[in-house]
Amino acid sequence: QVQLVESGGGLVQAGDSLRLSCAASGLTFSRYVMGWFRQAPGKERDFVAAISWIGYNTKYADSVKGRFTISRDNAKNTVYLQMNRLKPEDTAVYFCAAGTPKYSDYALSRSYDTWGQGTQVTVSS
Repeated sequence: QVQLVESGGGLVQAGDSLRLSCAASGLTFSRYVMGWFRQAPGKERDFVAAISWIGYNTKYADSVKGRFTISRDNAKNTVYLQMNRLKPEDTAVYFCAAGTPKYSDYALSRSYDTWGQGTQVTVSS
């Protein structure tokens, strides 16, 4: 059974940091591109960041560039999202996803076929 489980969300103040983790099981993790998406109340699910199979290539949404860093540990079947200098507009449910898109499609949610259940991140002002 393929499963992605996110953790690390919480309530923080603006300017704080959080690190999200996503543990994968039931798949050959190192063969998948891993992505992070987020969905705020009443809004569509938006791309945040993605990382290639061995971490050589990464892509970020403009809104998080310079503040967020995606990384992965294939030995632990885990992908991370380090979030620094958080802003209230970063408040959302954060989802990790696994897929096999080409680089130009990293930001497309339809490129991913396995999703986690999400973890809530709330940033107060």
